[in-house]
Amino acid sequence: MDLLSQQDQVDQAANYIKQLKERVDELKGKKEMAMRAAGSNNDNLIDAMMIGLRLPVMDLRDMGSSLEVMLISGLNKNFMLYEVISVLEEEGAEVVSASVSTVRDKVFHSLHAQVKISRVGVETSRVWQRLQELIYSTELIHDV
Repeated sequence: MDLLSQQDQVDQAANYIKQLKERVDELKGKKEMAMRAAGSNNDNLIDAMMIGLRLPVMDLRDMGSSLEVMLISGLNKNFMLYEVISVLEEEGAEVVSASVSTVRDKVFHSLHAQVKISRVGVETSRVWQRLQELIYSTELIHDV
């Protein structure tokens, strides 16, 4: 086994620190450019963060005895929230909280649901599929 001398270890550590500093400087430069491109306005920053985000977007998280559904849609492609709640309830979950927030032209929906019967549970993949069908079929109807 080849052991490094103490001086070699110090040299390697110094080189590594130098590389990290260069990487931090590079990332700071990218951040500054992004902030300038977005402007100092928070609305522009939100728009910059949402670039490339195709709406609507859905995220479903299975947390054992509960589910969390996050939906982001545009103002002009709004689906009926009661339809999302119906899908969750039909699949064995009870919605315990729901919130809706609007930021510029984006609508953020957050739903939290509990499994009604813990021994039966909820088939997350089926909920995902039904919500996808609901959200994207609604999008097609609104686009026509």
